[in-house]
Parts: sequence; C-alpha cells; structure tokens
Amino acid sequence: MYLSGIIGERLPIRYYLTSGMLASGAFTALFGLGYFYNIHSFGFYVVTQIINGLVQTTGWPSVVTCLGNWFGKGRRGLIMGVWNSHTSVGNILGSLIAGYWVSTCWGLSFIVPGAIVAAMGIVCFLFLIEHPKDIACSSSLVAHSRGHENGAHRFRLQKQVFADDENKPLDPEIQCLLLSDGKHPVHQSHVVVLPADGRGSMAAISFTGALRIPGVIEFSLCLLFAKLVSYTFLFWLPLYITSVDHLDARQAGELSTLFDVGGIFGGILAGVISDRLEKRASTCGLMLLLAAPTLYMFSTISRMGLEATIAMLLLSGALVSGPYALITTAVSADLGTHKSLKGNSHALATVTAIIDGTGSVGAALGPLLAGLLSPSGWNNVFYMLMVADACALLVQGTLTAESPGGRRAPPSPTVCQGKVQIKDPVLERMIDPCLLHTHLEKTQKPPREVQLPF
Repeated sequence: MYLSGIIGERLPIRYYLTSGMLASGAFTALFGLGYFYNIHSFGFYVVTQIINGLVQTTGWPSVVTCLGNWFGKGRRGLIMGVWNSHTSVGNILGSLIAGYWVSTCWGLSFIVPGAIVAAMGIVCFLFLIEHPKDIACSSSLVAHSRGHENGAHRFRLQKQVFADDENKPLDPEIQCLLLSDGKHPVHQSHVVVLPADGRGSMAAISFTGALRIPGVIEFSLCLLFAKLVSYTFLFWLPLYITSVDHLDARQAGELSTLFDVGGIFGGILAGVISDRLEKRASTCGLMLLLAAPTLYMFSTISRMGLEATIAMLLLSGALVSGPYALITTAVSADLGTHKSLKGNSHALATVTAIIDGTGSVGAALGPLLAGLLSPSGWNNVFYMLMVADACALLVQGTLTAESPGGRRAPPSPTVCQGKVQIKDPVLERMIDPCLLHTHLEKTQKPPREVQLPF
C-alpha cells in the first residue's frame, strides 16, 4: 500500500486504477479456478493471494485522490460518508455470493466477484474523470494559455472588476500579463497565474514528507486498531453466529451482512457530525468511546436470541465502521490537502496509502488473533477487540485540536488579504492561495466579494 500511493502520485489515476482492477479480477478468479482444476498446492493459493493483495492496493489511494479532486472541505464528511457506503455494499455482496456457493461450488465464490471487478475496471476506464479540469466547463472566467513565466507554462484566469475611473493607468505587472495580441483590452482585471498542467508542474510529495504532515501518524495508528476490530468481524462473524444461533453457513453469512448495513449508516452519521462540529478527531473519539461497551454488550446480548443478535449487529456495525470510514475518506483527503503542503495537491494518494496501509496491518492481525483466541472461548476474542478499541481511542486522544482531524481548518477562501474570496469548492481546490502569483490593481474602493462561477 505504501508503494502504491507513491506510484499513484506519478501516474494518471484512470490508467492506474483500471489496470489494478483488471489484475485484481484476474487473480481473484484464478484463486477460484483451483477448485475446477483440482489444484491442491498450498503454494499456489499463497502466491495467488499475495499477488492479489498487491494489485488491490492500487484501488483506495486512487479513488480517494479522485474524489478529493472534485470536492472541497465544506461538506467532505457527508459526501464521502455517503460515497464510502460502497465498501459496505461490496462486503454485503461478497458475503452473499460466497455464502450462496460455499457449500456447493466454492470456486464460483471467487470467479464471480473477479468477473465483476474486471467489468467495473472497464467501466472505470471508459467513464472516470479524475479532475474537473479534464472536462470543458462553461464559465464566465476567461482562461488564456499563452505565456511562460520562469520557464513554466502558465495560463491566466481573468475576472472583470471594472473601477469607476477606466482611464486610471494599469500596474506594470498587470499590463505585462494581459492579452499579448492586444485585441481584447481588459481594465482593472483580477489576474491569476496558475500552472497550465496541475500535475506536471508540481513535484509529488515524498514518503517521509507525507509522514511529517501533522496528524498522519496518529490517524494511521488509530486506523490500525479500528481496522483490526472491523476486519475481525468481517472474517469471523459468520462462524460466531453459527456457534451462537446454531444457523448453517449460508444463513450465518446472510445475517452477518447486517453488520455492514449498520456500517453504512455509521459512516454517513460520522461524516455529518464531523462536518457540523468541524472536528474529525472528536467525532472518531466519541464513536470509539461508545463502541467499547457496545462490543461487550454484543458478546452477552447476542446469546439471547436472533432478534437480539440483529439489533447488536446493526449498532456495533455503525459504531465500529463509523470512525474507520471517516479516517479512510474525509480525514485522508483533509490531510492530503493540509495547509503545510503549501498547495501541493500531489500528496493525496501518498497520505491515503500511508493511513490505509497502516490500517491494513490491523486488518491482518485481527483475524489472526481471533483464530488464536477463539478455541479458548469467544469471550476472549471480544476482550481483545475491546482492548484494540481502547488503544484506538488512546491514540486519538493525542491529536491536537489544531490538526485537520481535530479541528478541521476552515477553507481558505481569501486571496490577497481578503480582496477576492473564492466560494466555489471546485475552484477552492484548483486555486490555492499558496500557489497563486496574484496581481490585483490597487483601488480606493472598499473590499468586495467576487463570486467566481464554474
């Protein structure tokens, strides 16, 4: 995952994501073909799973980066909370597909999902637009691509702001930035000089540079423990339901999907709360605090019957998956566009990969520890989950209120001492005050707000 994020910063997202999805589908299906060809080599399945895990790491850094390109910080929690529900939907479909064929033809439990992933990879290649600048949008802004400055190709965005005195001489710096053909005189313009190619003119951040962003290490460790709890439920929940409620494998698989249904609502709720409070870390901490006693209640109440199990699955899914969803989406996007980067947006994939890659360590440890502890009793498994949840809460408490996750920094709408305010979230992402070389005509008029449509 760490290497995938670094590579993803330097390649077109559409091609990178498509190739990863096609490869993921191929190796997932290859695992299932072992059933039809009667392959009983342990090494075959180990190598197939390792390669499959490698190619699947191309996915998350790419999609979070793409979504971060389209949406500013204003309602990122809600938007990404709704969007992140696709992970729970995928878990539900995977459980249903696996449960349907697990007792009759387990090879199809891998071939069918592999075919779906590969097909969606083709859809991604045909329709994914990774950045707003990749499409032609009608706008009242005037863009000019002519001109070079300091050896870098630039374009200019001009917004007319006419003054009362049109005969007032223009500032020399503004004069040299106006149209070179002289056919379209511009008076009192707000001229913004931006790199012509948003990807090519900015160097991608290094791995160590991403680690130095405030909050990255803390949220990475928090996700490690949160993902440990979530993936333990994902892999061991059907077996637990079978032993407690005495259901067969198919029924247990179907019932376990309710945990992901609760996760959908938990992710959306976490996003809404974090947007309203403007505190990502506090939202995660609150849900983690409530999750610990809920896990204890799950281990006791779920033994009272099927109805109690359903209720606890929904509640536990919401509280466990909420922080996990928030950290892997909105928090990662916030940290990937942190103000310390000074406008370098080529950190999204690397930051996302660091956070989610560290979380994947927990995803591997959780099911392993559950397998070691389950023979001694399911209570020990739940104690382990509660300890992991407490560790996540402890790490979360170390975050300062000023971090992007603790107190989400308000958007930076102001360019040049408040003269022009950018309210559009797409332009907010494209036009970072730290990147701009901005020239504003001095005027005696009071400061005014200019709405830049897109």
